[in-house]
Amino acid sequence: MKGNISTRTGDKGTTGVGGGGRVPKNDIRIQSLGDLDEANSFIGLLRTKLPKDHDWQKPLQQIQTEMMNLMGYVATPSTSKHQPSVPLPEEASLRMEAWMEVIEASLSSTTEYFLLPGGTEIAALCHVVRTVSRRAERSLVALNQEDPIHPSILQFINRLSDLMFKLARQETHRSGATEDRWRLFKPEREKQ
Repeated sequence: MKGNISTRTGDKGTTGVGGGGRVPKNDIRIQSLGDLDEANSFIGLLRTKLPKDHDWQKPLQQIQTEMMNLMGYVATPSTSKHQPSVPLPEEASLRMEAWMEVIEASLSSTTEYFLLPGGTEIAALCHVVRTVSRRAERSLVALNQEDPIHPSILQFINRLSDLMFKLARQETHRSGATEDRWRLFKPEREKQ
């Protein structure tokens, strides 16, 4: 069955939400969905840069699936009878926490300083996912102030950004690249 992606119903700046109804495309719910979709898309890009048998492939695919489930929940206002009761199982965040513990144990040092994003292309992509996830988290907090969302959503997106930082570090270490620490720029004093 073919579907037409272009329905023309959004040509005047509104879009449909779960359970029916329409909202402006700049509504905080739609902004949140856009930020989540962008983070998920960057995870997809990250996966294309990894070998098919890379140890990150399956867990990242699981995270992408969970994000799609989460987006279905976020798309549906709490007043809708169609909203699922729980968008994510608690295990979703627990899996990320366990993965982070394994990564941390594999690293030779902890980070008590800020890092400049980079190192390798893969590490840099992890930092992109991290920062887009942080933006999604801010959007979700704003949405939560207007229409309460399930706490597991905020927990999940917070863990995702933490995980991406750890994955960036792991990739940098595995590749032998250098972690660039951020150092405060101190300009020389002008001579009098």
